[in-house]
Amino acid sequence: MSEIEPARALYTAAQVRALDAAAIAGGIAGSELMRRAAAAALAVLRARWPEARRIVVLAGPGNNGGDGFLLAAQARAAGLDARVLALTAQSGRDAAVARETARAAGVPVAQADADAMPLPAADVYVDALYGSGLNRAPTGTAATWIAALQPHAPRVLALDIPSGLDADTGMPRGAAVRAAATVCFVGWKRGLFTGRAAEHAGVFTLAPLDLPPALHVSQMPDAVLLAAAALPPRDRAAHKGAFGHVLVIGGDHGMGGAARLAGEAALRAGAGLVSVATRAAHVGALLAARPELMAHAVETVDALASPLARASVLALGPGLGQGGWGESLFAAALAGDRPVVVDADALNLLARAPRTLAMPAVLTPHPGEASRLLGITTAAVQVDRYAAARALAARCGAVVVLKGAGSLIADPAGRVAVCPWGNPGMAAGGMGDVLTGVIAALLAQGLAPWDAACLGVGLHARAGDAAARAGGERGLCAADLFSPLRALLNGAADA
Repeated sequence: MSEIEPARALYTAAQVRALDAAAIAGGIAGSELMRRAAAAALAVLRARWPEARRIVVLAGPGNNGGDGFLLAAQARAAGLDARVLALTAQSGRDAAVARETARAAGVPVAQADADAMPLPAADVYVDALYGSGLNRAPTGTAATWIAALQPHAPRVLALDIPSGLDADTGMPRGAAVRAAATVCFVGWKRGLFTGRAAEHAGVFTLAPLDLPPALHVSQMPDAVLLAAAALPPRDRAAHKGAFGHVLVIGGDHGMGGAARLAGEAALRAGAGLVSVATRAAHVGALLAARPELMAHAVETVDALASPLARASVLALGPGLGQGGWGESLFAAALAGDRPVVVDADALNLLARAPRTLAMPAVLTPHPGEASRLLGITTAAVQVDRYAAARALAARCGAVVVLKGAGSLIADPAGRVAVCPWGNPGMAAGGMGDVLTGVIAALLAQGLAPWDAACLGVGLHARAGDAAARAGGERGLCAADLFSPLRALLNGAADA
């Protein structure tokens, strides 16, 4: 039984097909679902492009094409100039009825030859070639049309999912439509929120088609979207000892900034105390820049013992390096049982000496680090980010944050949450160090690894969006997140 509201539930393509089948078995005709989908899509089209008068629908042979035929018929009834280019001479089952409905409504339908006919001029093109069931790369005329649509991307509306984009992974299967907007039917397809979907789907809208709520309750989502959240207000009698002591371990020669960013992020995210174990050369700069940090000169593993004994949570890896110094600190840190966030070079050291982590742990790899931990290529990680995140969480016995466009949080039991925030400006050095500090601070304040990872990823991405709104994406620095991060953590709706 699922208690996730539809707006946050993410499904595989197979699950959505099961919901469709259940709706039809429950008495809603397939043709009625198609009519509702067409009406929802036309409403989005008219709201986004109110001046549009010429609509060209590219329709495939299946139900996605049927949605397109009915959209054209409804547009024609509303006084718009709508026409259909059909990929095939015939359509299947309910789509065939939709095709005849469009013809009866006076919609011109042409089976176009890609070699002989360019796309007609239009104010909006509707991609109704393939739905979420496509399991191969588009070929032939479909591939030619998809390529022809590329220059018109700002005026393309995709039905359910852009044709050629894998609904489960968010990765294109060869040629894939680039749309300005996508209307997703019945339930969110999980692939819309990760991988390269952002390049193809544009702004997307969910049209649940008025299915009975009981249908969704019966289908456990494959994953969920994160919800915006904050921490509750502190007790008036609170003291610093109640909010944990984070120890950041890292900052080999030339990489002190990474440890400093993680440390300050832990402070800004509410840790009561934050120490940094780093090279002696970095101590002066750390204290000058952020005197609230307790900086420890750690040149040997023996010098780590004292700060390690006082810490309640470890942030292991920012600027740690993979030499002898970093390797010895890494081994000492993981010899205990303190909760730990493992990032950056600590992940690379873990890949060299794989183990199941016995303590509560959160790993925060980017795709390259995940590939080394899993022993596969980075491309293989990106082909199915959901599978990679789940596999890594199970292998390491830890909560995993697979960073990137549409960051995923996975746990060893197979749970997955997806972050819907973030922007390309965050593709900059130091952003991961800030995330490490934030999650460590949330662990220090008593959150379980899953909750700390979910809240931390959401706060970090929302802070990045707030900072980008203030000054633009290009040139965004990791430290720019500190001010909005603090506001969001304390419940500000829009920092």
